[in-house]
Amino acid sequence: MDAALTDLIATILLPAIAAGIVGGILAGLLGVGGGIVIVPALYFALSLTGMDAGSVMQLAVGTSLATIVFTSLSSAWGHYQRGAIDFDLLKLWGPSILVGVLIGGVLGGVVSGIALIAVFATVALLVALDMILRGGGDLDSPRSFSKPVWAVFGVFAGAISAMMGIGGGTVCVPLLNFLGYEIRRAVGTSAAIGFIIGLPGALTYMVTGLGAEGLPPLSVGYVNIAAAVIIIPLTVMFARVGVAVAHRIPRRALRLSFGVFLLLTSGRMFYDLYQAL
Repeated sequence: MDAALTDLIATILLPAIAAGIVGGILAGLLGVGGGIVIVPALYFALSLTGMDAGSVMQLAVGTSLATIVFTSLSSAWGHYQRGAIDFDLLKLWGPSILVGVLIGGVLGGVVSGIALIAVFATVALLVALDMILRGGGDLDSPRSFSKPVWAVFGVFAGAISAMMGIGGGTVCVPLLNFLGYEIRRAVGTSAAIGFIIGLPGALTYMVTGLGAEGLPPLSVGYVNIAAAVIIIPLTVMFARVGVAVAHRIPRRALRLSFGVFLLLTSGRMFYDLYQAL
């Protein structure tokens, strides 16, 4: 095995394993796709390789989106078996989310990695505060909006998710809950949305990163195959564990779990931003 590849695997192996297990559980539990923990973990691990900080963030985001393609399928299937996916909403929202993903993927591949860190930390903080402080979410009484309004919501959710390297749950779960969807239904539908975000998002980061200098071995653009191969089997397996837990704990506990986790993640990213600046 090439020495550079051996060094890369030795550096990222333990963080990637931890991210795969925790990310998988959170994907099933919260409908987040796992990226909200995989991105920080890969950012930390890849930063140890001596790469430029901006390139590290772009590679972490692109690789996370690649893992979400598989994680979201496992998580969504578990929620589907429990009747927690709203397919009418997927048909309504899917096309606009796809447009947002393409916009966010292109922006994420060309803007500064420091800007990506700032977006990640800020969105995570706002979502955390909303989930922790706002009550409700037990009733399932969706508000009605026109298709153009849903399209705006979808483009926003898709763009932010692609820029952050997440499966959409971080944005979609609190948004759907705010719009009147019961928390478990919001989580299940967001798990399915993860596939719509992950596949085109990962492909976009691959293309925008082609020719970039200083990337580690087995990188296709801003997606590192070595890290993805370590993470994907674990997230797929442990996503089913998260689904089982999500349908057993109280709804309020599910909201608080989501909020507290995002609050901790946001704090970590703001600290990284401070260090980078």
